[in-house]
Amino acid sequence: MPTLIKQAYILDLMGDLTTQSLVGADGVGDVLIDKGNIVAIAPVISDFPLDTEILAGHGQFLGPGLVDLYSHCGEPGYESRETYDSLKQAAAAGGFTRVGVLPNTLPAVDSVAAVKAFQKTNQKRYQTGHTVRLLPWATITIGGKGEQLNELAELAEAGALGFTDSSPLTNPVLLRRLLEYAQPLQKTIAIWPCDLALAGNGVARESVDALQLGLRGVNAIAETTALTALLECIAEIPALVHIMRVSTARSVDLIRQAKAQELPVSASVPWHHLIFDTRDLNSYSPDLRHDPPVGTPADREALITGVMDGVIDAIAIDHSPYTYEENTVAFDVAPAGAIGLELALPLLWQTFVAGEPQWQPEQLWHALSYGPCQCLGLAPSALQVGEAAELTLFDPRIGWQVSVKNLKSLSSNTPWVDQAIKGKVVATWAS
Repeated sequence: MPTLIKQAYILDLMGDLTTQSLVGADGVGDVLIDKGNIVAIAPVISDFPLDTEILAGHGQFLGPGLVDLYSHCGEPGYESRETYDSLKQAAAAGGFTRVGVLPNTLPAVDSVAAVKAFQKTNQKRYQTGHTVRLLPWATITIGGKGEQLNELAELAEAGALGFTDSSPLTNPVLLRRLLEYAQPLQKTIAIWPCDLALAGNGVARESVDALQLGLRGVNAIAETTALTALLECIAEIPALVHIMRVSTARSVDLIRQAKAQELPVSASVPWHHLIFDTRDLNSYSPDLRHDPPVGTPADREALITGVMDGVIDAIAIDHSPYTYEENTVAFDVAPAGAIGLELALPLLWQTFVAGEPQWQPEQLWHALSYGPCQCLGLAPSALQVGEAAELTLFDPRIGWQVSVKNLKSLSSNTPWVDQAIKGKVVATWAS
């Protein structure tokens, strides 16, 4: 059945075609979708099939489908946390049409057989009506244990999105060999810079706040020393590297310098690190336990600026589901991470587009859609006539209550449970 979206604000991320020439200076117009494709964009569309479903888009924003660089799924091995199906439902509810799935499952996605099993399982589920595309990361090392380099060329040929262990690499010799091996493959290597010895058993960013709260601190140099070593290796062996989980102000400076030197690096910040800082830990909520930990106010400000000026290419969701039993513990022993696919867009919008600092809607959307695609070497979806309809319709005015019952994820480890938030995805179309 065709769908006509009436009078939505059309987000023009390309900066050339859509808003300016097809819907006029105000950026408001109609979009007609039929058979999975965008067939018309105009200030007003009056000629459409009789059986067309009409969606009133006044006051809403229509943009390319959101893309998540990396998130966790429980399947296989931890299906009580999340399954492929529930992950897709959560992604669609949050406006995401593509999600990179980290390989640290049980067993890990560390072989051609595992990549093909992932693809086969999800291909069957696409045919049952699920349209969100889950894209498999494969491990850098066998079992993701950081010890023995994987068969990267075979995994790339099998269709792996890229390579990451989703945990820090601690062996510098292995890191050098990884860059040498991966350089000709032109697949993204995602690395989380962290010196585990320096991080120790800390659970919060080292700061006055952590000290006053009695939380063991992690000094920023646990990240920056590892990042400096990584950048030195990339300067010698320029393989495509994505820097995951950037969390400190100094890291933003180092990445800015690396880009000025034209090193082939991209970077992302987890969305929680843009909203929270160490001042928020006084609740001792286990849902605020992250690894790397949320930064100081100065870290947070630097990360926000990094996204605004493009040094940080993308905002990652890093959706990390855990069961109620796993997460109902003290802060310092809680599993690191929280869910976010259903919540990131409205809360980031509420914080930055509707709040301060004032971002343009296109800035936020770019960091959640085009930016991730560029980091991964994927073709972004385009809101243009003739293109596949991979779109998200968002209404920033809708208020709703976050609850265990209305979340699509199987897990509910988020500090926003039982809180009212503003902004909701009205519809998601995925090709």
